[in-house]
Amino acid sequence: MSRSIPLTAILSLAIGWAPCFATAQGAASSQPSAMSADMPGMSHMAGHMFLSTLRPSQPGDRQKADAIVAAARQAMDPYRDYHKALADGYRIFLPNIPQPLYHFTNYENGREAAAHFDPLKPTSLLYRKTADGGYKLIGVMYTDRVGATQDELNERIPLSIARWHQHVNFCKAPAGQWAGYFGPDAKFGLMGSISTKDACDAAGGFFIPHVLGWMVHVYPDESNPKDVWSIDDDHGRDNMGNSPMPGMKMN
Repeated sequence: MSRSIPLTAILSLAIGWAPCFATAQGAASSQPSAMSADMPGMSHMAGHMFLSTLRPSQPGDRQKADAIVAAARQAMDPYRDYHKALADGYRIFLPNIPQPLYHFTNYENGREAAAHFDPLKPTSLLYRKTADGGYKLIGVMYTDRVGATQDELNERIPLSIARWHQHVNFCKAPAGQWAGYFGPDAKFGLMGSISTKDACDAAGGFFIPHVLGWMVHVYPDESNPKDVWSIDDDHGRDNMGNSPMPGMKMN
């Protein structure tokens, strides 16, 4: 496997679990909108990302967000040594595939997050691979169920500061068309040109409106607030394309 394949394409390799999300989340749900075309660094995901809407700042938003950042940092502190995360049941998604960002996921935290938000219990810890083969902890990921409204997301983290995202409009390729997931002319998956049910049906694929639930990344160690709540490709994070969590039902 090419070492240059980004994790957005790797999600296409995980198509075996995609139909179960369609069942869990409702394959007949309305087709989500694509992300804003002006998001920096996200053009490679056009048609396959849905972002929460940025809201005007309200009194108390910054204080609430700062408290969540402090809680996220507290949640991270025991896991600066990644061995502790593994010992406590966090599982690395695709550990053998080179990635700019690795998700160490606690599936129990993810299940709890579908009903209740606890900033001390992130669904995933975010690590970057180090030169010696280890991992450096750089952030956390929080999740919510796919059907959560933006008002509900705003109750968790103010939408004047954080923008949540979903992976959407996934067209699973027909049997024998594996190559359609890769390259500049890719048709299928989250890097493909197909982003509507009609186009997917015409290509003989299987369409999943929402691959996963809502997600948001937080980087508490950053000094710049923009970087704490980063949602684009700055600093080599590839945030929006690095949040797959196979097997987790967010409904």
